[in-house]
Amino acid sequence: MKIFKPSPLFLKQSLLCLVVSFLITSCGSDIETQIQEETTPGELSLQKLIIALKANKNPEKMLAEKRDLENYLAEKLSREVEVIIPTDSATVVESFRNGTLDLGYLSSTDASRNLDQKTASILLVHLKNGKPHYNSIWLTRNGKPYQSITDLKGKPVAFASRSSTSGFLIPTWDLAQKGLVGPESSLTDYFSQTIYGTGYVSAVEKVLSGEVEAAAVSDYVFKGDNKYLSDEQKSKLQIVQEQGPVPAHTLCIRGSISENDKKFLQEALLEMNQEKPELRDRIFNGELVIVEQDAHLRVTREALEVQKTLRP
Repeated sequence: MKIFKPSPLFLKQSLLCLVVSFLITSCGSDIETQIQEETTPGELSLQKLIIALKANKNPEKMLAEKRDLENYLAEKLSREVEVIIPTDSATVVESFRNGTLDLGYLSSTDASRNLDQKTASILLVHLKNGKPHYNSIWLTRNGKPYQSITDLKGKPVAFASRSSTSGFLIPTWDLAQKGLVGPESSLTDYFSQTIYGTGYVSAVEKVLSGEVEAAAVSDYVFKGDNKYLSDEQKSKLQIVQEQGPVPAHTLCIRGSISENDKKFLQEALLEMNQEKPELRDRIFNGELVIVEQDAHLRVTREALEVQKTLRP
């Protein structure tokens, strides 16, 4: 039998290949980490910023806010900025997950779901009257005899949307706390009909048209400026009752964004408080602040747990 004897040149080439292979394998993760961390402090590495706003106002106002926010941030960040207005909260979760969305202005309900799925974290929240929470209200037409939610038993009602905290989650939580709905009694057992809108305005319009007797929305929709409703619309409405507190809306950021970019965007948005308070209030409803996210979402998470026990 003929035995193969490798030449010195062959041995040298083989040894060189082994060394190169070892270096690539052992250093690969370090190289990847270095690439990920190679972002200059004080500079945004993202070449384009995509932001989602909630579809909770009339379309004309939403389009104006989209344009104004795009223009302001594009100039401030020296980057292309695109503002989108999704109508489905599930789209936001998936967009955060696949990296096609960077920032989202979300209800605390949507924020909780994104945090639970580890697709995003809270960057900032807005203050309402100096507080990181507000109330939910039931609105009905002026002159109606309803004094509390118990008077609406057997009546048709509208919720702002299935993902709204003030316009669905907290009102439902209040009903459960009062023993009006629960594991043996659903919303449709208590009300003759439940309709879900695409935001605050759509729910209130169903009250004004007579389609439903009451609608659940945020208190600032009725008590605040005319961002959502006109004076004429408000004159035709009255509050049935209030419930809360409702944790304020959040500005969430994609979980896979670098810490450097996260800090940069946080500081840039906080500067809106001084630079563009009018634009900030139109879009984000008040002063933007940093909060501890788990503490901010405590009430929302408790309400979500109660909701799971309700009869469908």
